[in-house]
Amino acid sequence: MAVSVRPGAWRIGALCVSVLAGYAFVSSAVTSQGSDLRPAGGDIATLLQDRAREVELKRSSASSLEDQIAGLSAAVGAPELDQLLASGDAAAAQAGMVELQGSGLRITLTDAPRSADASATDPNQLVVHQQDIQGFVNAMWAGGARAVTLQGQRLVSTSGIKCVGSTVVVDGVPYSPPYVIEAIGTTSRLQNALDESSQVEVYREYVRKFGLGLSTEVDGTITAPTYTGQVDLRHATVPTAG
Repeated sequence: MAVSVRPGAWRIGALCVSVLAGYAFVSSAVTSQGSDLRPAGGDIATLLQDRAREVELKRSSASSLEDQIAGLSAAVGAPELDQLLASGDAAAAQAGMVELQGSGLRITLTDAPRSADASATDPNQLVVHQQDIQGFVNAMWAGGARAVTLQGQRLVSTSGIKCVGSTVVVDGVPYSPPYVIEAIGTTSRLQNALDESSQVEVYREYVRKFGLGLSTEVDGTITAPTYTGQVDLRHATVPTAG
């Protein structure tokens, strides 16, 4: 019995087969995420070998990057880099950001004893003031001190010293006498700076007249701790020409 096929029916059938095949290929690709669903050499030994090759490639890449870093560092110039690092360390020490130890002077200032009351016409002549402490601190800086402390607290260029009643406040912390100033530096230069300071001479005059306390001693093991206060200037104005 002969089977008749309508004209064009075979084209429709071929189209359907093509669509189904394409769907199957797309599904397979999505499932495998672009990789072979049955890769060759899927056994454990082969997988380990593949991982070993990947590790070796990464090691080779890391070694190449290290060589590039070494080459760039050499291009900068070791002497210049060492000089910059040394300059930074020196600046940090001068700014009080590094603890320092060394020999220098220890100065102790104390109020006059009660027995000296009768010799003074003004009670303020018998106590240590902010300007007295500042005078000795300034003399230490003038004498080339590498570091200065007051009551064990590191002083820097922005440190504030002021009187509040019978106490002295340093960077917001109140202290009472005796006031101990320590400076690390060449002791002979520090002592000369004291002798040349007019403010220190005024205090020495009060020591002679009213009995204010003053002692100066050399110490070979002074420690100046790292400055821990505020370093930013919060209030500053540019002076205008008068």
